[in-house]
Amino acid sequence: MSKYVISTWEPESSSFWSGGGKDTANRNLWISIPALALAFAVWMVWSVVVVNLPAIGFQYSTNQLFWLTALPGLSGATLRIFYSFMVPIFGGRKWTTISTASLLIPAIGIGVAVQDVTTGYPTMLVLALLCGFGGGNFASSMANISFFYPKAQKGYALGMNAGLGNLGVSAVQFVVPLVITAGVFGAFGGAPQTAVKAGQSTALWLQNAGFIWVPFIAASSLLAWFGMNDLASAKASFAEQAVIFKRKHNWLMCWLYTGTFGSFIGYSAGFPLLIKTQFPDVNPLQYAFLGPLVGALARVLGGIVADRLGGAKVTLWTFAGMIAAVFGVLNFLPHGGMAGTGGSFNGFFWMFMLLFACTGVGNASTFRMIPVIFLTERQRAAAGQPAAAQQQAIVDANKEGAAVLGFTSAVAAYGAFFIPKSYGSSIALTGAPDAALWCFIAFYASCIAITWWCYARKNADMPC
Repeated sequence: MSKYVISTWEPESSSFWSGGGKDTANRNLWISIPALALAFAVWMVWSVVVVNLPAIGFQYSTNQLFWLTALPGLSGATLRIFYSFMVPIFGGRKWTTISTASLLIPAIGIGVAVQDVTTGYPTMLVLALLCGFGGGNFASSMANISFFYPKAQKGYALGMNAGLGNLGVSAVQFVVPLVITAGVFGAFGGAPQTAVKAGQSTALWLQNAGFIWVPFIAASSLLAWFGMNDLASAKASFAEQAVIFKRKHNWLMCWLYTGTFGSFIGYSAGFPLLIKTQFPDVNPLQYAFLGPLVGALARVLGGIVADRLGGAKVTLWTFAGMIAAVFGVLNFLPHGGMAGTGGSFNGFFWMFMLLFACTGVGNASTFRMIPVIFLTERQRAAAGQPAAAQQQAIVDANKEGAAVLGFTSAVAAYGAFFIPKSYGSSIALTGAPDAALWCFIAFYASCIAITWWCYARKNADMPC
């Protein structure tokens, strides 16, 4: 057996945990976090690239630009369905290395394509789809880390992995506007493009939006290969994991996590272009990175709070806060369907910061609910049986919980497609994004009803 494979892993045993298990778990967590951050950066890079394409000569309509922003979400969400089951099949170390290294393909591809304004729109669409590799990584990363930690610390571990990993969204929206203004790679990075903004010409190295991540992706892949572990107890075939499709709570949590993470990643993808279309005088790249930053940090805090107060209670209040925030956004948007007419950017911005904060907390609290739900369900089924059966129930619960974490994240990731596309469709049909936002409010109301009835009320079937 390879030295990287751990044959015995019992995180619920306090002696095992304090005798080295905690150190091993933390090492895998801290290697996983930067790999996941890079995945999010590549996944969301189009949210920044599209804002600059018209300035360097690409003649795309607003709807075409929203398509480029939305397609990574579509492919990323679809890939997550498959990635959800990969860790128990291949092992966490091997799959983290493979999935991280795959990010080199879209990163290099974008760097090459944007240097030539004759690059066809279909090519750009393919590159946008390939950025979905980054979106897929989240499902396998979260499933992998969930195996390493005991029930009492899953909220913390998943919150740290996802919260700090989500910082990749903020990083791409902060770093890319800086690196595209200079020839970071010298002659190796290619010649600059001429960008025309407000009648003034400036040099722009838009290729750096892709190239800047290449050395970090390579280093992170090597770190995963030589520093992470595979857990023998986490091994499972697809057939063994497919039992989750018969579990009612899998589908309920898909709905709720779409409300939290789907909103976070969808708002992150669409925020820069929404600012540009509704407030044309505002430079969206000065503000866009702040939303994902707030959401990512709130997720870290949300994991800790959910461990203490319970995931369902925190999730319930999170959705209430999200409804209030969307009402605020609607109130501060330009009026009469005329972008830039009336409205208040300051109010719009701060309502979105509240919305991002709520999605971050909700991301953590819903993911805190999942392992608790499936552990409770399997332990109930094994109650009164021999000790061996009860121990097997814990193993089964961990496998099911990990698969559900991955699968729910796959379903929720479609928010990265539907939210930007909803903006684009609403603007195309009505001249304003209001209709899309009203639909989001209705969806959050349904999430409140499900959370309260199934998990948060006094006599709920599965309090968590």
